[in-house]
Amino acid sequence: MRQRRTDLALEARDLFGGEALPQVESAETTAAGFPLTTVRVTGPEGAKALDKPQGTYHTLDLTAVSRREENAFPRAVEALSGLISPLLPREGEVLVVGLGNRAITPDAIGPRSAERTLVTRHLVAMAPSHFGSFRKVSALCAGVLGTTGIESGEIVRAVCDRTRPAAVIAVDALCARKVERLCAAVQVCDTGISPGSGVGNHRFSLDQESLGVPVVAVGVPTVVEGATLCADLLDRDDPEALSGLPGATLMVTPKDIDQRVEDLAKVIGYALSLALQKDLTLSDLQALVE
Repeated sequence: MRQRRTDLALEARDLFGGEALPQVESAETTAAGFPLTTVRVTGPEGAKALDKPQGTYHTLDLTAVSRREENAFPRAVEALSGLISPLLPREGEVLVVGLGNRAITPDAIGPRSAERTLVTRHLVAMAPSHFGSFRKVSALCAGVLGTTGIESGEIVRAVCDRTRPAAVIAVDALCARKVERLCAAVQVCDTGISPGSGVGNHRFSLDQESLGVPVVAVGVPTVVEGATLCADLLDRDDPEALSGLPGATLMVTPKDIDQRVEDLAKVIGYALSLALQKDLTLSDLQALVE
């Protein structure tokens, strides 16, 4: 099997070239007109093969958003919201966590998505007569270890201990194998996430075991490893053979990464808000958030 770094379950599955894997199920469908791939890891053998925890991984192809096709934005919000909503408990407060470094654009998808999410916890607490119908939602941009000196997972756990949310939604940047998936796909899973995993810098995992509540992870691939990119361009089977070359460990990102991250952060922020506030429409959110 080709050893190529990727955080996407569908790419990990594709590395086996269509070979049937034990305890791994996959299906190709659509959501609001966008291609959707669902990979389910149902047991330890599948988890070992894909190097992914057991759970469900949805990957939504949002290439149409990057192409700015007509009505792509509202359809993307609808599709992503529909994937996130079933993974959340029906009631209770939800904490949205934007992981990553907002000062580095490929790593800023988490903080920017959190900033686009409608937060209501303070409104419900201060004016329940006016905002009591809203679900309590809070948002946190935890920063990164290099700038705070504290693991983002430790910060999230401390906030969870204080606010007692019913669930956590974590948004982070990922690493892809294929260039065409950079800022053109969103992965939603119910297994949690390990901050920094996209660049091989695994940290304190955010999952139900560590936080005590369900954790839904929303990830966007924004980088591809240099050795993996070269192996694909040269049609080489093993990127390890290229690992000693200059630039093999570089992380490559699109030249228009600023706009792409901004576009997808808006899609994610609105999708989270629609999934959490059932009585609101996209038009309502645009009036409240913009």
